[in-house]
Amino acid sequence: MSDWLRAAEDGLERCAWGAGPDTQYRDYHDTEWGRPVLDDRRLFEKLCLEGFQSGLSWLTILRKRENFRSAFAGFEAHAMANFGAQDVERLLGDAGIVRHRGKIESTINNARRVIALAEEFGSLAAYVWRFEAEPYRPAGGPFPIPSVSPASTAMSKDLKKRGWSFVGPTTVYAFMQAMGLTNDHFEGCCVRRACLDARAALVLPG
Repeated sequence: MSDWLRAAEDGLERCAWGAGPDTQYRDYHDTEWGRPVLDDRRLFEKLCLEGFQSGLSWLTILRKRENFRSAFAGFEAHAMANFGAQDVERLLGDAGIVRHRGKIESTINNARRVIALAEEFGSLAAYVWRFEAEPYRPAGGPFPIPSVSPASTAMSKDLKKRGWSFVGPTTVYAFMQAMGLTNDHFEGCCVRRACLDARAALVLPG
């Protein structure tokens, strides 16, 4: 288990990736990753940012997250859905984000798609939680953490049918890990129990 857990400077054991010296990354591990989310804006933001992460590290995106929020209207889908060619050029000139035309255009497209999806299901939360990965990660494994799952593959396939892009199974699985649709904190991690308790108390949208 020592390969997967590590004690940080405060002496608490965490998943090894969240136990390094970067306090922003550690705070993300402790307070966000794996805690269940029902807020549509946060869910949509994470799907967008996971798309931008493709080929990069999450820490790179995390350090730019506030810049992304400013550039993309706080990831408010209705505002983003009105972005046009001038906004694309503006974003391509913004050094504070990842300047990738395909990812930028995909994010705007997905804003339009999420509005239709929320109208159909009542909310983005109601849609994504249909794909919750049950059961949660067993305490004893598997090791290492997988990069895809049957649930992420199913969600990816469905989103693509609905016209979304940059939502492959690996991207969707990372989204599910972060938003609490699965709990991939290792047994012994100081945060695992809090995430399990938060899920137990969660009331899913009807």
